[in-house]
Amino acid sequence: METIIELAKLLFPLVTLLVGSVLTYVFAVKAKRDEAALKHREEQYSKLLVKLQGFVGATANAKTKREFFEEQYKGWLYCSDEVVEAINHMVQLVIDNHGKAPDPETGRQAIGNIVVAMRKDLKGTKLTYKSFRYTDVVG
Repeated sequence: METIIELAKLLFPLVTLLVGSVLTYVFAVKAKRDEAALKHREEQYSKLLVKLQGFVGATANAKTKREFFEEQYKGWLYCSDEVVEAINHMVQLVIDNHGKAPDPETGRQAIGNIVVAMRKDLKGTKLTYKSFRYTDVVG
């Protein structure tokens, strides 16, 4: 009986070390994977954000809109549900207006909601669509 207790005293630290090492590895791999996924979403959201210029003010143009829709299709793989819904709302607004500019406040809200949804997905935010401002730069 005393031999079993001595053996247990000897093995307990080794088992604890082994379990701790395995858990550390598992959590490190998960953290690295989560970090890579977040970085990828951030890069893709950045592309979508730049292409949103195709719908706003003096920068509105068909080429940038097409590029936005190409990025949007890819977004089905990585966008949060909230971002997808916000984009779908804006697309519906474009469809409903048959290519004409929608009411400025409605358009601003649709685009601002996309940006806010992206921020929430990446890091959380207390901002609203009204916080997002787009400024035309006239050359």
